[in-house]
This record gives sequence, structure tokens and C-alpha cells, in this order.
Amino acid sequence: MRRSLISFLVGILFALGLGFGGMTQPQKIISFLNLSAWDPSLIFVMVGAIGVHAILYPLIRKRKSPLFEAQFHVPERNDLTPSLIIGSAIFGIGWGLAGYCPGPAIVSLVSGQSAVILFVGMMLLGMAMYRLVERHFSSSK
Repeated sequence: MRRSLISFLVGILFALGLGFGGMTQPQKIISFLNLSAWDPSLIFVMVGAIGVHAILYPLIRKRKSPLFEAQFHVPERNDLTPSLIIGSAIFGIGWGLAGYCPGPAIVSLVSGQSAVILFVGMMLLGMAMYRLVERHFSSSK
């Protein structure tokens, strides 16, 4: 119960940060990515996030374990696979076209806007389709 409450509170904090930072405003994202009408304001969000991470990550990793887990769960693979490259390209294209990435889109659901609901619905459909395709190809080997 305690872990769920902490996860919920951290999620709320993250959602508030996305909202205050302007990451839930598709036009702001698209303007940041548009070089002909560039809006550099999101640089402050990025620099803030990168700065906090750069300072705290090494300090946190010096601990034997995280506060609420027995061990750290850090990915061990660092190779580039075709799936990673294609998935990254699809993510970037979708973000640039729609102005949403998954986290801010989920936060934006509270607005009730049909564009957000459609985006999240299509995102979930894409995830389900990926799982079906992956399952099909892994079972045919």
C-alpha cells in the first residue's frame, strides 16, 4: 500500500511538471520543433530535467539499493537494434506530427479533448498491434 501511494504521488508530481512545463500543449511542442517559427521556451524544461538528472543520478547510484526496492533495475543492453531504431523513428515522427508523446498525452486526457482521446486510443492500438506482431513472429521461429 505504501509503495502504491508513493508511486501515485510521484506520478502526480510528474504530471504537474509536464503541465507547468508546457509539455501538454501540442502547439508548443510543434513550435519547438518548427525551425521556421521556433519557440525555444522548452529548452528550459529540457535543461532543468537534464540538470537534475546529471546531479542526482550519480548520487543515487552510489546507494546499495533504491529506497523502495531491493535492487536497481538498470538496462544492461546498450546495442542498437533495428527495432530500437524503427521504434525511435516512429516515436519521433508521431511526436512531431501530433505534438504529444505518451506521458503528456495521458496527462492531457483530463482535458477531455477529442484529439487527445484519439491520440491515446491510437497509441494503445499501436501497442496492441505491436504485441500481436511480436507474438506472431516469435512463435513462428
